[in-house]
Amino acid sequence: MHDLLTRLGFDAPRTLFSARTAVAVCIAFLLAWGLGLEHPQWAGMTVWAAAQPLRGQLLEKSLFRLLGTISGTAVGILLVLGMQVHPAILVAGLAAWVGACTAIGNLQRGFVAYATVLAGYTAAMVALLDTGHPDQVLALGADRLATVLTGVLTASLVGLLWTPAANGADLRATIAELLADLLEHVAQGRRAAHGASEADAALLARIAALDDALEPHGAGHPRARARIRAARSLLLSAMSLLFTGPAVPRPATAAALAKAAEALRHGDAGRAAKALTPGLQALPPEAEAHANLTALQAALTGWARAPDAATPDGDAAAGYPVIPHRDRPGATQAGLRAGGTLLVFGLLWMLTGWAALGYMLLGLSVMTSLFSTFENPAGMMRFVFLGQCLGVAGALVIRWLVWPLAGTELQQVLMVLPFILLGPLLVGHRRTVAVAFDYNMVMLLLLHPGLPLTGSFGASLASGAAVVAAPLAAFGAYSWIFPASARRRSAALIRAMLEDIAAIAAAPGAVARPLHWRARMYHRLLRLLRLTQHSASLRAEALASAEALMELGRAVTRCHRMMADEGLDPGTRRAVSLALARSRALVQRRERVAGAYDRLARRLGGETGALMARTARALQALPPPDGGPDRRAA
Repeated sequence: MHDLLTRLGFDAPRTLFSARTAVAVCIAFLLAWGLGLEHPQWAGMTVWAAAQPLRGQLLEKSLFRLLGTISGTAVGILLVLGMQVHPAILVAGLAAWVGACTAIGNLQRGFVAYATVLAGYTAAMVALLDTGHPDQVLALGADRLATVLTGVLTASLVGLLWTPAANGADLRATIAELLADLLEHVAQGRRAAHGASEADAALLARIAALDDALEPHGAGHPRARARIRAARSLLLSAMSLLFTGPAVPRPATAAALAKAAEALRHGDAGRAAKALTPGLQALPPEAEAHANLTALQAALTGWARAPDAATPDGDAAAGYPVIPHRDRPGATQAGLRAGGTLLVFGLLWMLTGWAALGYMLLGLSVMTSLFSTFENPAGMMRFVFLGQCLGVAGALVIRWLVWPLAGTELQQVLMVLPFILLGPLLVGHRRTVAVAFDYNMVMLLLLHPGLPLTGSFGASLASGAAVVAAPLAAFGAYSWIFPASARRRSAALIRAMLEDIAAIAAAPGAVARPLHWRARMYHRLLRLLRLTQHSASLRAEALASAEALMELGRAVTRCHRMMADEGLDPGTRRAVSLALARSRALVQRRERVAGAYDRLARRLGGETGALMARTARALQALPPPDGGPDRRAA
């Protein structure tokens, strides 16, 4: 069976998983109808949305879906009540709520972000689909909660029968193999003297991919999240070896790294940590490589303990801290884009009174919020549009060709089930997987079992057209309002790194916590590598930027230490002070910063002067932080 599916172009595990999910959708739909809920199809939609391949993910997403639905439903009820005072309250309130949820969700991670965004468009679902009966809004809200709870419970109970737990042993083996490859790479002196070699880039890409894949393994239990944070700390500590120390390490250090790699290949992280001790002893205590190797040893020691052991954040002795990247300007832009788009089309809906626009607003609330967290949301809209067209077509076929044959509501529900069971074929095939989810969701959204059948084909077609217009409008929003692309997101990440260095230049206390600023930089770099994975030119630019910024960070740190030296001569002190002062305006006047470090390099000479000279050259080669022409000082 597996081989047959593969030959036909299907991904067998994904097809079987979606088939089980489709069965759960059918059960939830039937159960919600049997309970007399007003919108039983929403229970099926909830199952599609909550389904996850791992047990921890399933339980955590189901919980957060329920929490997001409760908060969104409460706000939706308040908006409908406000509409009775004036319709503008509904439009403005919904735009503000969805915009705020979108902005906050873009600052969060995992299923917490999902719940926040869900709260935004759940309010739209409650407020927009029954505005003609505001006196029944409380009943609609209760029905919405009961329907979602039915879907969540069905997805959880059915999913737990087949959904496996995350395989921690396989994950540890993958991490150990990557670490062993990295340690051998450094031990054998294959690193480039300056900049990242192709081998360095390949290792960093593997770390970025693994870091991205860790998130699902942390779902479902606090201990699982603690283990993932410990694994991330370990990866960051190992990653630091690619950016610090000599390209060819000292013989004792190289031998220690090789022994640690061998121990990791045998699955013994504890022995690997102990093997690093001779390498540490061969390095000067004040060296950056010594600090990074110490952090790696501490992280390996913690990782070697019981699987429940966690690395405490903020403890520099326990490895690199985990400081995730948060794009606050990007989150603000996403919130303004979502809220502004809903406000414009909401006003159009309010002024025209066209009921079908309610479906478009509902779709827009999802398109402009949920997809704002994607790397290329505008590109996704093409697949969303095609999937929704299929969903609308399926709903029209059921409503106007199939349901007229039904004599009871139960027959109507049963007639929908074959169309639900088509979903796994779309999900499983490589050519249709990108459009499958929207087919499954939109088909159910537009169906409302009930006899006698009412309405006209024209009205159904208008509702379908309004639904599929939403991704087209969202495409325009993503293309023209704070456009989101890999290049722009990359530029935003580089700008955030520059701002980090500028903040370090303004805060001498940062010198005492070097692992913290480096950890933030490394995590931003991992995000940057994931963003640029499909573009060789962007990836090369990202690596060059990271190397340049690490050099600048070292230079700023060295400057702070020199300023603390009471024996520094006045002329050099002025030059160092000028370099630090210029670094505080790094984002706006980078050329002046490069000039200050170039002059400092000529004054100092020696190893410190070489560092300042490399920093000046690196700054001049950096791409502009805003994705456009570099802004040079006059």
